[in-house]
Amino acid sequence: MLRKSLGFFCVVVILCAGCAHKAATYQKTSGLSEGASGQVSVALYSQAKLERGVGFGGGTVFAAGRFVAVRHKLEIVGPGAGLAKSIEAVVAFCGTIQCEVLSSSVINETALLSPSGNVAARVAPADLTKFLDFVGKQGKIAQHSTESEDKTAAVVDVEAKLKNQTDFRDSLRRMLTKPGVSVADLLQIQEKLAGAQAELDSEATQRKMLANETEKVYVEIAFHAEQRTISRGAFASVGEALRDFGSDLGDSLAALITAVAAILPWLIVIVPGLWFLMKAIRRFRERRRAEKAARE
Repeated sequence: MLRKSLGFFCVVVILCAGCAHKAATYQKTSGLSEGASGQVSVALYSQAKLERGVGFGGGTVFAAGRFVAVRHKLEIVGPGAGLAKSIEAVVAFCGTIQCEVLSSSVINETALLSPSGNVAARVAPADLTKFLDFVGKQGKIAQHSTESEDKTAAVVDVEAKLKNQTDFRDSLRRMLTKPGVSVADLLQIQEKLAGAQAELDSEATQRKMLANETEKVYVEIAFHAEQRTISRGAFASVGEALRDFGSDLGDSLAALITAVAAILPWLIVIVPGLWFLMKAIRRFRERRRAEKAARE
């Protein structure tokens, strides 16, 4: 009898362990774990997203489930005369492929500034090579740097919040349809529903921004005019000195006039003061002579 009881107990333990293993496997695969309040477990949901690699809108973005934002920065040096046309050509070429121009600017040549410009765009990975090859034909690539930033944690967190907020919004909507709900409860439910919808829209906007960063490559291009070196002749310094003669003379005269204008007010006070001082000294000496002559 004792052997039969022990055998029955072992069978029960093995069956319970198998059921627990199946339940854990189901939670890990589905990525959803609901508690007493019906809230979805963010940790399990995030793990499921990473394993399945689910992207925005339900599509798989990366096989490994990673979301990486890639940035390219290029510096193109070319002739200053054709710099504006090169920028226009890059912008026009961007419109023929999966590319979006975010900004573009051109600085024309002036007496103090050399021509330059910038273009910022987001390019689909499939057309990135075409775009970079076209940009490289616009001049000499002086610099090309690449940066990458892992956005997986941010994407998974936002998607989990979207799932939780969607479930919460749907539960509030179901509560509105239940019969026997008082007016006070309806007002409170509608207030919470409006807040949930606003937060859901905010999270959806954040997810779209992350999708734009991870599903396209950011490319920033800086255009600069090449610097030309001019050979100096034997009398180049003499010519520069003659050209600077007028400006140097003007600067000297300006300094002299400034000095005179600064000293002139003081001369009006100093000159009469010196004259009275010298006159007082002369009278004092004459009085001393007269007193000395009277004693003799």
